[in-house]
Amino acid sequence: MRIAVVAGPDPGHAFPAIALCLRLLAAGDEPVLFTGPRWLEPARAAGISVRRLKGLAPRATDDDADAGARIHERAAHIATENLPELSAMLPDLIVSDVLTAGGGMAAERLRLPWVELSPHPLYLPSKALPPIGSGLAPGAGVRGRVRDGVLRTMTARAVRNGHRQRALARESIGLPGEDPGPTARLVATLPALEVDRPDWPVATHVVGPLLWEPTDAILPLPPGAAPLVMVAPSTAQTGVAAMAETVLDGLTGLDVRVAISTLDTPPAELPDWATAGLGRQDELLTHAAVVVGGGGHGLLAKSLAAGVPVVTVPGGGDQWELANRAVRQGSSLLVRPLTPAAVGDAVRQVLGDPAFAAAASKAADGLAEVEDPVEICHRAGGA
Repeated sequence: MRIAVVAGPDPGHAFPAIALCLRLLAAGDEPVLFTGPRWLEPARAAGISVRRLKGLAPRATDDDADAGARIHERAAHIATENLPELSAMLPDLIVSDVLTAGGGMAAERLRLPWVELSPHPLYLPSKALPPIGSGLAPGAGVRGRVRDGVLRTMTARAVRNGHRQRALARESIGLPGEDPGPTARLVATLPALEVDRPDWPVATHVVGPLLWEPTDAILPLPPGAAPLVMVAPSTAQTGVAAMAETVLDGLTGLDVRVAISTLDTPPAELPDWATAGLGRQDELLTHAAVVVGGGGHGLLAKSLAAGVPVVTVPGGGDQWELANRAVRQGSSLLVRPLTPAAVGDAVRQVLGDPAFAAAASKAADGLAEVEDPVEICHRAGGA
C-alpha cells in the first residue's frame, strides 16, 4: 500500500510518525512522510520517502492564543496547501497525527480513508471521566461521579466551541461542517497509561508506543558502579525550564551517576559523576535505575516499556495528566514545583523502594496486549 503519514515537527508527534513509517516499510508498504524540515533528513537517512509539510508557519491572521483556532483553522490551511502533492502521490490511505488534523481533512477532500494517530493516550472526552488534563482519577461512588459531572459541565462550553471552530474550518475548504471522524484510530500508548471508559470509540485501537531514536550515537556513561539516573528534559515548549541544572543540584551528594539525554545544547559545566549530550535513549535505559523527565508521553512510555520507573516533573499541556496517571499506576513520583530538594528526595525514594521498579515492569508487560498498527492500516485502506 502507498500510505501518506502526516505529522507536525514537534518530536512528540514527528517521532511516532517516523516509527510508524518504519513499521510500514518493514511490512512492504510505501509510506511517504509529510513533516517539518527538521526531521526530513534524519527520516530520509532511515530509508523513508519524505516531503516537507507545507502550511506550518503561522499566518498574520492566526490567533495562536486560541488553541482551538490554532488547531482547526491551521489544519484547514495545511490541508489546502498539501492537497496537490498528496493527490499526486496517489495514496491508498492517509495517516494523520491527532494535532495535525489537516491530513485527515485532505483525505476527505480526496475521498480517501484515513487513520488518526494519537501518540499518547486517547484524549477524547468521555461521559464517565473527569476532563482530560485535570490529572484526576475517575470519581468513585456518588460523590465522585457528581464531581466528574460538575467538571464536565464546566468544560462543556470549551468543547462546544472547539466543535464549532472545527465545523467552520471544515466548511472553509468545502467539507461538510459535521466531522465524520477517521476510519480508525491508532492510540500509541501502553495499556497501563490508558483509562477504562464505557464509551470507548469504535475502531479505536491501542497499539503500544511508536518509538524512534533520532541518533545512533551512544552517550558515554560516567565512571563507577553507582545507580544511573537518566535525565531527559522535556522537548515540548510547555516543559519546565532549567530542569537539567536543577536536577544536578538536587542529586549532588547522593551516591548516583547521571546521564543527561538532550536534543538541545547540554549544560556547559558538569560534575565528574555526570555526562550529557545526544545519545540513544533506548540504550541508556538498559543501564538506568530511574529516569527524571518532564512527563511527555514519548519519554514516559519509553521508560515504562523498558521497565524503568520515573520521577516526573510535569510542565503544561498534557504532562500533568500523564504524570498523574503514572503515579496512580505506581511506577512514578511527581515533583511540582521543581526544586533541588524535592527532586533529590524523589529520586532517593524511588531508588530505595523496589515497588516502583515492579510497577514499571508490570507496565512493560502490557506490551503483550497491544494490537498491530500496520494490520489496522491495511484494514482501513482496504488491503
